Amino acid sequence: MRRKKDLPQKTCAVCGLPFTWRKKWEKVWTEVRYCSDRCRRNRNRGDTQKLVK
Repeated sequence: MRRKKDLPQKTCAVCGLPFTWRKKWEKVWTEVRYCSDRCRRNRNRGDTQKLVK
């Protein structure tokens, strides 16, 4: 079993926060760009507006 700190990480394209690999993303990890559905929905707002989580 791997520890969470040993899993791959990416930075969200919208909010800029790091997020960690999840089992449900196993087959599409190379295509994942957003940390959440909220960021995916707000992707068209660009970098001018940062999300407050």
